[in-house]
Amino acid sequence: MGRTMLMKILLTNFHEGDGGGHTTYLLALARGLAAAHEVHLAVPATSRLYRDAATLDGVRVVAQPFPNAIAQLAAAARARRQLRDYLRTHAFDIVHVNGSTDHRMVLSACGGLARKPRIVLTKHNSKPAQGVTHRWRARRTDLVIAVCDATRRMLETGPYARCQLRTVRNGIDVHHYLPWSDEAARAIRERWSGEGRLLLGSNAGTAEHKGWMDLIEAVATLPAVQRARVDILLCGQPPLPEQTQRIEALGLATQVHFAGLLSDVRPVVAAIDVGFVLSYAVETISFACRETMAMAKPVLVSDYAGLPENIDDGVDGWRVPVRDREAIAVAVADMLEHPDRLRTMGHAARRKAEREFGLDRFIVATEDAYAALLPSIATAAA
Repeated sequence: MGRTMLMKILLTNFHEGDGGGHTTYLLALARGLAAAHEVHLAVPATSRLYRDAATLDGVRVVAQPFPNAIAQLAAAARARRQLRDYLRTHAFDIVHVNGSTDHRMVLSACGGLARKPRIVLTKHNSKPAQGVTHRWRARRTDLVIAVCDATRRMLETGPYARCQLRTVRNGIDVHHYLPWSDEAARAIRERWSGEGRLLLGSNAGTAEHKGWMDLIEAVATLPAVQRARVDILLCGQPPLPEQTQRIEALGLATQVHFAGLLSDVRPVVAAIDVGFVLSYAVETISFACRETMAMAKPVLVSDYAGLPENIDDGVDGWRVPVRDREAIAVAVADMLEHPDRLRTMGHAARRKAEREFGLDRFIVATEDAYAALLPSIATAAA
């Protein structure tokens, strides 16, 4: 459908602090929609999203708390009144929520409004959406956006099956994540790995469910000659003491490196030969995987949730069964034995990113999903 007539849109998010992928998603969505629509963003004042969104042209950002604890009942009542007043004042066409906490408060705040907005929920994780509270929310929700087909299939088996369901895969700024020159990448790489070695890296964080310890355990099983040629680089929180002890026990302490929490992951991605996202919980489509591919790096992924939807196995990456350390080791051995293939696979990854991962595709698909809920707008735009 492409561009539609003007819509009034409120985006919400409950996260305080960083917010992770939700922050990436909503910044891109707000920026893209603001070119043609009136966009508001209601988020906690303590969030990175609040701070970063304040710099976006044409986006109105309001400090909106979403208290959720039992001990915060009074604060939650005040926040709900504040949100109801905002909804009444602005008469939004669409309110797009992004988690259980803001979803519940938005639905509650809509009670008593003479003109109710259409409610859109994006399902950002693979956690089950079952139970009484989900059934209550589903009856009051118009559209659920799944960020991958795996999530959509899960939603089709639960209470949200009654809603309109659409798959809209997350988009990334493929121009921001351009491949670096060999010279620039080599200068960064020298900090963590040497000539003739394989540097595997992840910008997906160091939460346990990301599966990075499975990779380390798998590398430890390789023959000594191969194991000695592998280095591993991770972005995110420092490892836990027990994880450090395990790495040392495996004899890989000098080969596993932690870059820390980075505001810009591109230097790390530029330095690596191959990316990996080996999640076994919570994951959906993975911004990290898509960013890595955009920078012309093939990616090793687990066959979990939406991760395999990014990869053509053997063309722009590898897919392995969830937590299958033997299969991971086989894939790493293949990389070591055929290093000449890595650059070709990286070029294929970049071509796919240009073809399928761009922000324009993401924004238009989301915009069309909204417009389908508003017959007068959808008809005028047809």
